[in-house]
Amino acid sequence: MKKIVLFIICFVVLNNIQAQSHAQKKWVRKQYATLSLNEKIAQLMIIRAHSAWDAAKVDSLAAVIKKYNVGGLCFFQGGPIREALQTNRFQSIAKTPLLITMDAEWGVGMRLDSVDMFPRQLSLGAISSSNLIYQMGVAVAAQCKRLGIQVNYAPDIDVNNNPSNPVINDRSFGQNIDRVIEHGVAYMKGMQDNGVMATAKHFPGHGDVSVDSHYDLPVINKSRAELDSMELKPFKALIAAGIGSVMVAHLSVPAIDNTPKFATSLSPKAVNELLKKELGFKGISVTDAIDMKAIANYFPQGESSAQALIAGNDMICLPGDIDKSLSKVKQAIKEKKLRRRDIKERVKKVLNAKYQYGLSNLTAIDTTNLLADLNKSVGVIKAAMASQSLTYCKSNILPDLLSAKKTAYIALNAGFPTSLTKALAEQYGVTIFYVAAKDTNKIASLQSSLSGFDQVIVGLHNYSKRPANKFEIPNAFIQFLNESHPANWIHVILGNPYAVGHFNKIQNILFAYEDNIYTHKAVLNWLEGKTQATGELPVTVSEDLPFGSTYKNVPSPNNTVENEKLAAIDSLVQDAIAKKAIPGCQVLVAKNNEIVFNKAYGLTAGEGSAAVTLDTYYDLASVTKVSASTVSIMKLADEGKVDINKTIGDYLPWVRGNQKAQITLKDLLLHQAGLYPYIKFYESLQNADKSLKANLVTKVQDNGHNKMITPSLYLQDNWKDTIEQKILNSTVTSPGKYVYSDNDFIFLGQIVEQVSGMSLNEYATQNFYSPLKMKSTGFLPLQKTNIDNIAATEVDNYYRNELIRGAVHDEGASVMGGIAGHAGLFSNATDLAKMYLMLLNKGQWEGKQYLNPATVAQYTAYNTSNSRRGLGFDKPEKNNSTSKDPYPSLSASPSTFGHTGFTGTCVWADPESNLLYIFLSNRVYPTRDNKAFSSLNLRPTIQEAIYRVYKN
Repeated sequence: MKKIVLFIICFVVLNNIQAQSHAQKKWVRKQYATLSLNEKIAQLMIIRAHSAWDAAKVDSLAAVIKKYNVGGLCFFQGGPIREALQTNRFQSIAKTPLLITMDAEWGVGMRLDSVDMFPRQLSLGAISSSNLIYQMGVAVAAQCKRLGIQVNYAPDIDVNNNPSNPVINDRSFGQNIDRVIEHGVAYMKGMQDNGVMATAKHFPGHGDVSVDSHYDLPVINKSRAELDSMELKPFKALIAAGIGSVMVAHLSVPAIDNTPKFATSLSPKAVNELLKKELGFKGISVTDAIDMKAIANYFPQGESSAQALIAGNDMICLPGDIDKSLSKVKQAIKEKKLRRRDIKERVKKVLNAKYQYGLSNLTAIDTTNLLADLNKSVGVIKAAMASQSLTYCKSNILPDLLSAKKTAYIALNAGFPTSLTKALAEQYGVTIFYVAAKDTNKIASLQSSLSGFDQVIVGLHNYSKRPANKFEIPNAFIQFLNESHPANWIHVILGNPYAVGHFNKIQNILFAYEDNIYTHKAVLNWLEGKTQATGELPVTVSEDLPFGSTYKNVPSPNNTVENEKLAAIDSLVQDAIAKKAIPGCQVLVAKNNEIVFNKAYGLTAGEGSAAVTLDTYYDLASVTKVSASTVSIMKLADEGKVDINKTIGDYLPWVRGNQKAQITLKDLLLHQAGLYPYIKFYESLQNADKSLKANLVTKVQDNGHNKMITPSLYLQDNWKDTIEQKILNSTVTSPGKYVYSDNDFIFLGQIVEQVSGMSLNEYATQNFYSPLKMKSTGFLPLQKTNIDNIAATEVDNYYRNELIRGAVHDEGASVMGGIAGHAGLFSNATDLAKMYLMLLNKGQWEGKQYLNPATVAQYTAYNTSNSRRGLGFDKPEKNNSTSKDPYPSLSASPSTFGHTGFTGTCVWADPESNLLYIFLSNRVYPTRDNKAFSSLNLRPTIQEAIYRVYKN
């Protein structure tokens, strides 16, 4: 039966493909048959359009479209509604549908007013994970499709290895070839997976030039071997990944074609021989704008268009005079420099692209809510990018806004308050010194004004993105920054990082790359200690600021080597997201005390939500048991305050007199106390119709309801007695037998609180999270971050009747105010790694001994013959090597310890391999009933893929 079903599915799919192929061929043949020779040539031309043009220019463009039947338009500056209306008009009069293109490297806001722009690519090069870049590609594709654009001339995959580059510079992902490739592929896939053709540019590589090709022809004097090892590598990678289009640059590259003053865009050796034959590119090759001076200075109008086609290009961008171009191309055909067959093949390639990207079924663009739609996802993604790109270099100190230190902020090149300076002044009483470009005379008196401050932060604002004239930074500011200042000054660079090359003696540098409300908020969060600066410098700024620089006290992955080795993780996660097993996740791998892989994937709460970043908080679920309760018990045992061979009754007065009072702490840690696995406390809060009892639960926090169930539900304060009574009344079955129970760890959390005199959150924070600098780790995450930075869990339709986000998913922990021994802890993978690296190092980390080595060894070893458990920690099955269902994975050694969580989390530390694996997801979103996560066996499959790398 299964074979029959599979055959039917295959038959239907194949039939649809063949039908689509037949329809496409029919449409292309029909369109081609209507074209004259002039129109065929014109189909290979993309001409300029501006929605900002006046009516006369727009009418003139309409006349050109009617007269020549050109292949497409490239829109430049203007407004979105005007562009939409013009596109509707132009498409309605075009004999052959127009291919609408845009050079929108950082989204359509790069060209259009009223639309927010994404960051320039250089700031994105600071981000280690490509997930956000993919999400940007998805969002840009949505913008393009909403505006009727089929082709985006992006991404720029030039490797920018020349700080003086006047034209690429911050348009590049940077100097790290692997980063350029990874982000370039992600941006491409984000667009092409969502119906917009991407374009890799500027072939064969425009990064190492000091001349702007808009004004003259740059020369790259590199050997072919050097080009292969640098400039050409990203193009090879994107061609292999399926890029739809490649834009050929106007460059003189003697190693490819040594004809003097002859641009690669016009060279058969560059296009036909190298790009198409050698590299095997089958998509559409398009020239950079032919009206640029690199071409116009050396070739008359028309002649350059003909030569571009002779070279092998499929399309000509901005050819200038169309009549002259047509004349010269036909002359080239007559002189047999160009074959009619070449024209036919290229026109059909263009028509096939038009069909593929929807032009066979055109509909008019609806301008209703257009601005809102274009801006829909930009802010959320930009906020995540701003946070994740922050890069802290040349420092061993961190800012401390929360102490009583008297702080000054010098706003260089800023004459008025910004969102950052306002927040610093209003929330922390920071004294702000504004020094505008016109007020450089203030610099002389500034030094004496700073003597009374404990902490000084210098922010450099509003300078040019381009390197000319020292980025337009006043000399007085450069001189001031080059002066000797106290070693604890912190410098915030809100713009192009190359600028620091002019004052590279400064220390404690936070690169923020942009100067807007998103970077201001990210900088503020960092200054407050809410987030870490996990970015890596994307370019070499100076000898002591090479690309890849980052804050050394935060372990950073060796992306260039390990990401390639562990590439299987990308495929496994992307497959899981595509199959809706998870909306997103974080995956971290550490080997020999160094984080070698740390990536974020997908979205926090499904379609339209924020992208997951390395700062995203996840509900750890039962990983709480080991990361809060167990380590706290270990610490108290080290201090002689707790003896695990004693009983619950020895520590909790409210249990005395109950049969559970005789249960030992050791049996709780081993889950062999015989306690009932799970109590549905919340059912006592519900009426018969499942609504919540109004006297017990309120929607607004008040004097009698302070325990947060969710941000919109608060529980009566004195309900703790009811919880305790339910635990005492619960059954005890088979003491000494392994029965996994949340109640074991509810007791242990209560014991920590009783013995320490603090909440479990306070005790674990004071003894572990704070000294380990685990800034995201703790209970009650909304006290640390905003709700958008927390991955959503379940759409609860059985108890709370809302999306659970920012509050603990576990129902039992929710009635305990979000702090419980079995659940409620939140963290990100980077912070959680610090605790488990400490445990792998026998309780020691960065010179501090947190736990006795003997205690760590005792708790992480097998401790009973009844199960696989350690004390608190979960461990591999003892018969793992012969088991049909190995746990947590086949290759995990017997020394491995860790835990899994119901929300789709796990942490596994293997002392034998000195390997740490952390996987954090929200697989319960939108419902726990989704079986895709378990059917994929994702956590162990990734773990086994990691072992395969490190076994070799």
